[in-house]
This record gives sequence, structure tokens and C-alpha cells, in this order.
Amino acid sequence: MHRRSFLLASAAAAMQGSVLAQSSWPARPVRMVIGYPPGGSTDVAGRLLAEQLGRKLGQQVVVENRAGAGGTVGATSVVRAESDGYTLLLAASPEVSIAPVIRQELPYDPVRDLQPITLVGQVPFFLVVNPSVPASTLAEFIAYAKANPGKLSYSSFGNNTSNHLAGELFKSIAGVDSVHVPYKGSGPSIVDLIGGQVQYTFDTPPAVLEHVRAGKLRALAVATRERLASAPQVPTFAEAGLPGFSGGTWFGLFAPAKTPRALIERLNTEVVALLKSPELAKAFADRGIVASPQKPEEFAGFVQAEVDKWKNLAAKVGITAQ
Repeated sequence: MHRRSFLLASAAAAMQGSVLAQSSWPARPVRMVIGYPPGGSTDVAGRLLAEQLGRKLGQQVVVENRAGAGGTVGATSVVRAESDGYTLLLAASPEVSIAPVIRQELPYDPVRDLQPITLVGQVPFFLVVNPSVPASTLAEFIAYAKANPGKLSYSSFGNNTSNHLAGELFKSIAGVDSVHVPYKGSGPSIVDLIGGQVQYTFDTPPAVLEHVRAGKLRALAVATRERLASAPQVPTFAEAGLPGFSGGTWFGLFAPAKTPRALIERLNTEVVALLKSPELAKAFADRGIVASPQKPEEFAGFVQAEVDKWKNLAAKVGITAQ
């Protein structure tokens, strides 16, 4: 009897301590890990969010860049961190939805080991072609590619990168046969596309829109639900006749798996309010990022769908984990 009373009292004390800890959170700066070097789109989005979130929480949100292995070094460090709300991960699609497909020995399961807070933003891919390609619409391009199987080439950031997989998804959905040419990043890929060494690619607004406006590239479609304000003349893939295609990168906020639900809800409320604010939404839009707030459950479903999408594609086209 005494033992039972002691255990009940201990459990009650632990619960009370947990509630008190959550009610006083944050009592010190919060760390936001980003698995990429400073200056990239993930880092830019994370720093914009961290600055405004810190103001709302009344504690600094410190960005820590832990680059390496396609974002998985940073993700691994968060998976292994304390689940106390003081370590968060601003992750992009490669370390969450693509890594399980291309990495044989991933030190974490993104669905099991990371607790989703909210989708933060999306950076869609444009399908852009060299102006020498005789197509001014997506339908014309697909028809031309089908009439010339194996003669068109598309560039990517490298093997098994986001736009390589987007290129394979496009080929599968559109039913075209073209050759993949991997490069070491977006820059060299775009240079050779403009030079005519390859005929098309998938890349982000900051990478392509300047060249589209200068007439060096032609944009045929963008992978968003609605047209972008920065390129209103470019139709979405759905408008252009290919509703099943989606491509680009996305950023989401995660916490270690055992982080208390009350803290997840608090973070979701604060971050969603920021993403819906004109200030942060405009700061994102100016940089080609579409603010995309979601509830934790919605984001969990989004992540699972992304993982499944790339796993199914890999099985279909023969991409193997390395």
C-alpha cells in the first residue's frame, strides 16, 4: 500500500514538474539546427523564421548550421538531442523524404524519429527549356519529346538530388524518354542549359527567373497550386495539362520524437501565426518561397506522402540506395 502511494505520488510529481517546465518554456534560448551551409534557401528561410519566432517567444532562437551529407548530419544531431523543446530542426525535403530512398544506412527514420510541427515553406520547380526547343507550351514540349525519344537531355544538381528525381517523375507521368545529365549543383546545370548542351531542367525561381526574363530560357510550367506573383505568365502544371506532377523543395519545422505535445502545439500556433503574417509571407515571397503553414497532423501526412512518392518512383524507375 505504501509502495503504491509512493509510486502515485512520484508520478504526480513528475507530471506536475513536466507541466511546470512546459508552462515556463522557453526559459533560455532555443536552438534551430539547419543541415546546410549559410546562404542557401533553407538557411535563408530558417533565419527569417528564427528572428521573428524569437521575438514572439521572448527568447532568442539561435540558428546552428550543421552541414553535411545532404542535410542528414544536422537531422541526426536533432534526433539525438533532448526532447525538451530547446532543439528544433528546420529541415528540407532531401534529409526527410529523399534520404530514405537514396541512403542505405540512414541513422534515423524521419517519420519515427522526428515530430512534425508545421510545413514552413515551399520552393517550387519551374520546367525551363532552352529557347531552341520548338515548344512554347507544356503540351507542345511533351509532344515534341515523344516524337524524339532519347534525343532530349535534362540537367540536374547531381545524381539522386531533388531535381533529378523530379525529372524522373516527369518522365514517368508524361510518358517521355529523355537522358539525365548530372551536374555538381544548380549553377553549372543552368550554364549548360543556356549554352544548349542540355535542353531542359527543373529549378527554383531564384535560379531561373532572371534568365527567363532575359529571354535566355523559356518557362513552360511551375509546380504550384496557383501561379506565382513573380511569374504570372507561367501556368501551373495542372493548368498546363499535367496535374499529377509536383516538384521542388520544401522546408518544415521538426522536434525530437518525444518532445511533449503541449510544446509542439505551442510552437505550431506561434509559427503558423508568423507564416500567415504579411511581413514574413512577403519576405518569403520576395525570395521565391511560398509560405505554407499546416497543423502538425497535416504536416505528418504531407511528410508520409512525400516519402511514399519518392519510394514508389525509385522502385518504378530503378533508383537504388547507395
